[in-house]
Formats: sequence, C-alpha cells, structure tokens
Amino acid sequence: MAKLRGRQRAVGGTLVLDAEGLVKLANGNPLAMSLARDTHSADAQIVTAATTLAEVLRGGSADASLHRVLSRIAIFPIGAQEGRAAGKLLGQTGLSGHRCALDALLAVVALAQPRPAILLTSDPKDLARLTEEPLCPRGQRIQVVRA
Repeated sequence: MAKLRGRQRAVGGTLVLDAEGLVKLANGNPLAMSLARDTHSADAQIVTAATTLAEVLRGGSADASLHRVLSRIAIFPIGAQEGRAAGKLLGQTGLSGHRCALDALLAVVALAQPRPAILLTSDPKDLARLTEEPLCPRGQRIQVVRA
C-alpha cells in the first residue's frame, strides 16, 4: 500500500495522473509505482487527460517509457463540454493562465472518475482548489497528492 502523509492508503476507485505523475510513474518513482500497484490490485483504473500528453511527449526515443505507461492507462478525450467545464472551474476558483487551464482540464477528468480517487500531481495546491467538493462526503473527495 502507498504511504501518504504518514499513513497507508490504498486506491479504491481511480488514480489520476497529471504530467509529473505520469513522468514519475514512467521513471519508476516508488510512490507512483506503489499507487499504480494498489490501483491494479483493486481492479481500478489509472487515468489522465489527453491534454496531458502534450505536456510530456516530445516525439523522440526518450518518450518510450511514457508510451509504455500510456499503453496501460485510460486517456480521456477533451472536447467542448470538458473545455466549458474547465473554464467554469477557473472562474469559480479565480485561477488563470495556461498552466491553470491544463490543470482545470485534468480536474474535469478527475471529477468524473469513480471514487475514492487519488490525483498524483506536481501542483497539489491548484489542483486541490480545482477539485474541491465541499458538499461531497470527505471519504469520497479526491485526495490530491504531491508527486
């Protein structure tokens, strides 16, 4: 089981990866690997947004480890509906800019996933704001974890 904030935590619904989470998994980072093993053991899914691919892939041989990971996870397409929802999240949180727009698109994907869910990210502050669900029971909220 992955160790998060000093306690053991298993993924029960979904593991969502941002660009850094994806890179960490591809590079064999212990936390990312542990979360991925927990996810597979629970017959749960590892997901990312299609926009995350633009953040990490560069079209060369260095992409090989990323392609191995991408072949085993679900990549959610981003269309007009997701774009509108991401814009709404940005408006609700007061966040802006290109980096936040990509985070908001990933947040839309994360919010649509089965719970419980863990979002592995290099930007826990902004993604926690974008995925905040105060009306959702605490155990069903997305847990944002620093990659």
